[in-house]
Amino acid sequence: MKERYVQRKKYEASQFDDEWIILNTDLYTVTKVNEVGGFCWSLLESAQTVESIAAAVAGHFNISEADEMIIDDIKDFIMELQHYGLVEYAS
Repeated sequence: MKERYVQRKKYEASQFDDEWIILNTDLYTVTKVNEVGGFCWSLLESAQTVESIAAAVAGHFNISEADEMIIDDIKDFIMELQHYGLVEYAS
């Protein structure tokens, strides 16, 4: 079974033009992501796999779904969000 990820908590997130600001109120940190990152963040309100996020990003932004680079970018993004305490493994 593939690993699934979900937002750790319902942290406050705000969109300003093409950027998103995510406030981790537990650690008092601010994480800024671009438009694609904000789209991924919104998907993580429910449990997602890297592949399901990549497919949604490809469809939403008209990117070739077969592109392995998008999957690698999503993996890196998820690992970064984990590092900042924003996402966790879904049970």
